[in-house]
Amino acid sequence: MKFEDRLHRHDFGNGMVLVADQMPWLQTAAFSIALPSGCRFDPESREGLCNLSCELAFRETTTINSRQLVERLDGLGCDYYSNTSVLCTFFGGALPASELYAALPVYADVVRNPKLGTQWLEESRLACLQEVEALEDDLPGKVMQLLKTLHYGDPWGRLPEGTAGALQSITLQEIRDFVAAHYSPQGAIISVAGKFEFDELCQRIGELFGSWDNPAAVPGQEALPSETGSAHISFPSQQTHIGIAWPSLAYSDENWHLARCAIGVLSDGMSSRLFREVREKRGLCYSVMANSHAVPGRGACFAFCGTTTEFAQQALDVMLAEINRMQEGVTADELRRLKTQVRSGLIMQQESCRGRAGTLVNDSLLLGRLRSVDELSERIAATTLEEMNEWLALNPFGPFNLATLGEQPLEPDRAISTGNS
Repeated sequence: MKFEDRLHRHDFGNGMVLVADQMPWLQTAAFSIALPSGCRFDPESREGLCNLSCELAFRETTTINSRQLVERLDGLGCDYYSNTSVLCTFFGGALPASELYAALPVYADVVRNPKLGTQWLEESRLACLQEVEALEDDLPGKVMQLLKTLHYGDPWGRLPEGTAGALQSITLQEIRDFVAAHYSPQGAIISVAGKFEFDELCQRIGELFGSWDNPAAVPGQEALPSETGSAHISFPSQQTHIGIAWPSLAYSDENWHLARCAIGVLSDGMSSRLFREVREKRGLCYSVMANSHAVPGRGACFAFCGTTTEFAQQALDVMLAEINRMQEGVTADELRRLKTQVRSGLIMQQESCRGRAGTLVNDSLLLGRLRSVDELSERIAATTLEEMNEWLALNPFGPFNLATLGEQPLEPDRAISTGNS
């Protein structure tokens, strides 16, 4: 089956969209229901309302109690989940393909008829509070969230988990009002990947969701401009965690693949520049990496380094020097290795229906269409050294945001030669 024949899209009359990727060689299927109800809709002083609403909604419905819901999904062999992001609330799972049509009605009930009763409110609140507390112990995650907030501003830099103080004060009525306003078919996406017949899938989902008629969700807060700068979290530790961010291309930009290639040369694999220069040559850190990130209409690159207090400033200097050196271009060997790595990663992605279900949602939200694995692979394979280096010369990285966590702040404007040790 050709890749373009595997991809499907169907628009239901109520605003919901079905996107699907047929993978008939698998014996599994995965699905994700993305509702337009991310934490960008959390009101001021109610940070975490979206997350708490998701937690409570997945506890029980008006027709299925908590025990029955868990037993049904466990009995189907479903690896189920629910979570939130800035953009959406997600309910989904992966399971044997033969059980797909038995699981979907359960999820339709969760999305359309959550009970939102008092019985599980405090247990749900406690689960969300534990997520917030866990973030306090995740020092790398803490500094990267600070960096995201600093770089993107509000609302795209928000933390979906919210804050402990806000979570403690959220009422049941506020949860019910949030779900009523934002659990809507308008803008909702159902993605399915794996083994199925699309005509039957479309019919089944139409039966479950086609009659769902809820007013369009109210708009979230408008994005505020971000600022270039730095922030530091003082923490008594022998370790220092460093985060660097800079603007990049939006996922929908026609040259996005060039930005992705640049980050690949900088960070993909043990032969990448950051790993080689910061860790292998100088021994300045135990972890260093960079990746691409995107929100609607905007892109960014985030780099992280975990090091010691003693070597923190030097590690930052070498990282910035390597990031800035990208403007000078890449070598033919670097581009060749990157293409091999990307091709390998895309091939492995073909074996994961859960990964493909997530990609379908991302493409729909950020690209506005479905992009095949072959399309991206061919685009990167066709990238020439001249094209890559011309783009890098015309698009230097920066300006930078810096976030650090450790005993003392660092100096982002100081620079040393990459030849120093």
